[in-house]
Amino acid sequence: MEEKRGLLASESKRYDTLELRRGVSTNGSSSRSAGPEGVDIKLPTPDSDQSGSDASVVVGEDDQITYSWQNVNVYSNPDAASGSGFFKRKVRQSKEKHILKDVTGVCRPGELLAIMGASGAGKTTLLNVLTHRNNDRLRINGDLFVNGRRVDPDALTSRSAYVQQDDLFIGMLTVREQLVFQAMLRMDRHLLHEQRMTRVDEVISELGLMKCSETKIGVPGRIKGISGGEMKRLAFACEVLTNPPLMFCDEPTSGLDSFMAQNVVAVMKNMAERGKTIISTIHQPSSEVYAMFDRVLLMAEGRVAFLGEVDAAYQFFNRIGLPCPPNYNPADFFISTLAVQPGKEENCRKAITTICDEFVKSEEGTSIERAVAENSKEAELEGYDSRADVQVKKSPYKASWWTQFRNVLWRSWLEVIREPMLIKVRFVQVLAIAVLIGLIYWGQKLTQEGITNINGALFLFLTNMTFQNVFGVVSTFCAQLPIFMREHFNGMYRTDVYFLSKMLAELPFHIIYPFAFVAIAYHMVGFTNDYVNFFICAGIVVLVANCAISFGYMISCMARNLSVALAISAPFIIPLMLFGGFFLNSGSTPIYLTWFKYLSWFSYGNEALLLNQWQGVQSIACNMNQTCFPNGQAVLSFLHYENGSIAGNVIMLVVLIIVYRTLAFFALVAKTFRKQK
Repeated sequence: MEEKRGLLASESKRYDTLELRRGVSTNGSSSRSAGPEGVDIKLPTPDSDQSGSDASVVVGEDDQITYSWQNVNVYSNPDAASGSGFFKRKVRQSKEKHILKDVTGVCRPGELLAIMGASGAGKTTLLNVLTHRNNDRLRINGDLFVNGRRVDPDALTSRSAYVQQDDLFIGMLTVREQLVFQAMLRMDRHLLHEQRMTRVDEVISELGLMKCSETKIGVPGRIKGISGGEMKRLAFACEVLTNPPLMFCDEPTSGLDSFMAQNVVAVMKNMAERGKTIISTIHQPSSEVYAMFDRVLLMAEGRVAFLGEVDAAYQFFNRIGLPCPPNYNPADFFISTLAVQPGKEENCRKAITTICDEFVKSEEGTSIERAVAENSKEAELEGYDSRADVQVKKSPYKASWWTQFRNVLWRSWLEVIREPMLIKVRFVQVLAIAVLIGLIYWGQKLTQEGITNINGALFLFLTNMTFQNVFGVVSTFCAQLPIFMREHFNGMYRTDVYFLSKMLAELPFHIIYPFAFVAIAYHMVGFTNDYVNFFICAGIVVLVANCAISFGYMISCMARNLSVALAISAPFIIPLMLFGGFFLNSGSTPIYLTWFKYLSWFSYGNEALLLNQWQGVQSIACNMNQTCFPNGQAVLSFLHYENGSIAGNVIMLVVLIIVYRTLAFFALVAKTFRKQK
């Protein structure tokens, strides 16, 4: 400890922390935050006119939340499964690691609690435990209470917000559209549209997003969008928008300059002053930012080193012989004191153990134990009515199914049409391949040689539609899985809503492209010159394309990530193509593999196209020196399709579309299951 005191004194910084603390308002009466000079956070006071905007009112006593946690222990799970869905692998560890050790604490309404500590202290792990996020690979023991009741994950989701460290957005939306989308799905369903839009305007103004409100968020490396600081403020704005009584923030100031960091913390401070419960991890705050917190939770090596008011932290460390040097940033002092320095691990861990043990025996530690015990008994003492949470437990969603569907479909459609280059590239791809096939098989005649060429061209229709569409949609779900998981667990929309919206938004192009392909190639090759046959052929190709798309959806939903999805797509397609009736005669399929062709859209599509082509052909030119097929029926008999039915094959294609999409949906649902603790 003497060594640490000398090191800290030599690195003393020019901050007058006491003067900063005098400038912080703690009475909750001010309508402006104690932010940096010149920052105007226009959040209304309790007495101001709300103009019908529910999002800016003070949290009433019935909506206030006291969140406590008691004896929380977290262990890394040696039998944890890596990945998700159907592609999981076991990750064996040699020994179970104890990450959090008997962590106890409480945060009350009106408090802004900062969780601080050196890297590896357990800050993010504790926040994940409190929010029921990212815990699949952990073994967790302990008790969590909200207003005296044990925490229910769905109930917590509906009454809380979580600003996560990673900024995940749909890059094709503008800042305003992103906030409107959030407002429509996360704000209380009884609010009018005008009230939601008013709140969106307020948040844009409060967080300094007015200048970039009509700018696309952007996609790194593809579409230039807003800056990193603006993106961080947007992430915070999405959560502030809903006026939650309980709010979690994972390093909300990361990536921001000091001015905007104070701006963001100022908004958090104002929210706390209006009766909200705010819990935030924070990394190396400045003196100005540190002075704005009400309480601080210092963690070291998975233990609680201190939990209490900011001023009490100075007093506690003074009592144990570790006073903060004058004019020194207190946050840096606490983090440095509780850090494990390379080369001095043993001494540092002994010092940390001493500090943590002293806190447990201190008056501050005892008061925390009493507060946690009081919160755990509150429900029994007050006769808590569990009926109030019945609806919350049934549904964590604040918007109706139809509202969710309408807004997610709107966003998905914007995402599709705002990539005109991708639309053009795909259309050019369809055009080029259709013309190429048309030129290669140009003007086929009904001769013995033409039979093989026509059959080959028809099968090329199927293979092109398959590979083009499978690899075109295989990224649809797995590439956006992190965004979907975050929004789903935030209670924004159901899995079925997201799945249907993504499919319907892309459906028009999945009909137009195959139809355009057939329209170009059909008459160039010289298939049956009848418009009825043409439209039947186009309809079959559209169904085959959508079968392939359904299969691509299934792979996308099952795979852990895009790389895995791309790697397994082709090996799964090839066997289906081999049993399509072109490379292997339908009558020659081994009995023990016959079942395989019933899963293949190649088989049904090929049979339907051949029936459409040859059923009406009465005669085929024949050279007497060779074996001939006198008519179309003979061709079908040779291929073992003489008893086939176009309608039957169309029905089976529709069934395959339904089956593959149903499997895709359940694979996506499987990824959304919370691990019960």
